[in-house]
Amino acid sequence: MIVTIDGPAGAGKSTVARALAAKLGFRYLDTGAMYRALTWLASERGAELADEALLAELGRANPIDFDSEGHTRIGGVDVTEAIRRPEVDRVVSLVARQPEVRLIMRERQRELAALGDSVIEGRDIGSVVVPGAEVKVYLVADEAVRAGRRLAERPGSPAEALAADMRRRDERDAPQMQPAPDAVHIDTTDLSVEQVVERIEALVGEKLSSGR
Repeated sequence: MIVTIDGPAGAGKSTVARALAAKLGFRYLDTGAMYRALTWLASERGAELADEALLAELGRANPIDFDSEGHTRIGGVDVTEAIRRPEVDRVVSLVARQPEVRLIMRERQRELAALGDSVIEGRDIGSVVVPGAEVKVYLVADEAVRAGRRLAERPGSPAEALAADMRRRDERDAPQMQPAPDAVHIDTTDLSVEQVVERIEALVGEKLSSGR
């Protein structure tokens, strides 16, 4: 079974998806981390982030993977922490919106999903990457709450700058943030992680009991 969890930054995708995967015993795939990893690698190598052909080649030559603990690796390096830095936040959308890069990443995401039961989170997973997923969820939350969660993930960062970065990312990522028509929308503004996980787990149980 494949469960997709899409939505904007700060809606709770990563936290919820990780907790749900652990509870179900599924693989956890953070597709946003894949674009971040490629962005990090390109920056480390001094590549021009607007060079679509070069970035695509980097992606082909350095397939991104996740270890058993969900850590992100590219080029033999664990980049789990490095890809969450503000400097990556600011430019990852430039990399992620390039068509050839998205094509390569989607191919890799489908390869990883095909390995077995998975919880996959991102921005267009249920609508584009695996439209045949059995359970599709789209998380949303109030902007102020999303900004607060972002700040909690990056202690010491200027709150106003993080909020501004998030708004800019929302605008740039809008074409990729269209929910699948059959996705279940969950507003996480006033819900705990456990409550959101329980709701999605119930959706999974319904699908399993219906035999679909």
